[in-house]
Amino acid sequence: MTITHLVTHSGGFHADELLSSVILMRLFPEAKLIRSRDKAWITPGEDRIIYDVGGQFDAGAQIFDHHQRPNPLRADGQPYSSFGLIWAQYGRDYLRAFDVPAQDIEAIHDSLDCGFVLPVDLLDNGAVNAAEAGPLFAGLTLPILLESLKPVFDDRDDGSDDRAFRAALPVARAFVEAQVKRKAAKYRAEAMVMAAIKAAGKGRVLELPMGMPFRAGVEKAGADHLLFVIHPRGTDWALTTIRLRDDSFDNRADLPAAWAGLTDAALEAASGVTGAKFCHNGRFIAVAASRQAVLEMADMAVSEALAD
Repeated sequence: MTITHLVTHSGGFHADELLSSVILMRLFPEAKLIRSRDKAWITPGEDRIIYDVGGQFDAGAQIFDHHQRPNPLRADGQPYSSFGLIWAQYGRDYLRAFDVPAQDIEAIHDSLDCGFVLPVDLLDNGAVNAAEAGPLFAGLTLPILLESLKPVFDDRDDGSDDRAFRAALPVARAFVEAQVKRKAAKYRAEAMVMAAIKAAGKGRVLELPMGMPFRAGVEKAGADHLLFVIHPRGTDWALTTIRLRDDSFDNRADLPAAWAGLTDAALEAASGVTGAKFCHNGRFIAVAASRQAVLEMADMAVSEALAD
């Protein structure tokens, strides 16, 4: 069996599928990376590994999603993201690819799982937030990660420090430039959000022309009546919650519990909305096939939230 394709979802990306791709692209360098939600791609096959999409977890079938209900959990009950699932299945092979001594593989695998993979899993699932996680993220701050690019203690080759420094520069540059771009974009988004709030009037749902940072604008406008946000997302439409704080996963209102982790026909049946496509287990985002469908879902979410 030859793996010819590595398949994850299209659209915005998160750390879990990005880091999963790093692992898999090292192990299957000839495989083509596909980012798609097309059924033809996210259906299991012997020639592909599917992760963070597809609504299934079946290591034997090479599909590693965690958004479905019930979601895959570690033995201690903590949730996996796609990164944790990929690491559990392929992490040891990844270490062997680095010529890690056989007697050390298990210990290193478990250490990385605890200190590097698990924090990503928990953050992706909304089980913790970085501001309150404390020691769990102590080893994942930007300065520590950048300094981890320094040569290891027994790399004594001439010029090793200089080579490592030059290799680290584009990584550091990418973070600095991304921060500048995101700060500038935040102010552009704020103006668009303020205009959308005015158009929404007393309504509970804010409609935006595209996905963008919106909480700062909502707070600045004092729009405490808003509960949910909708916007186009490619050919689909997204329905999202409004967090109470940037560093929190607590929302003004959650999406209906009956929708959690459901996709396609199951979600259509649970919601009664034709075109309902996906609801995250964390109940902070849902996706529909059309604006009409997402408006119907939003109205239902508002009604349930106000009834609580």
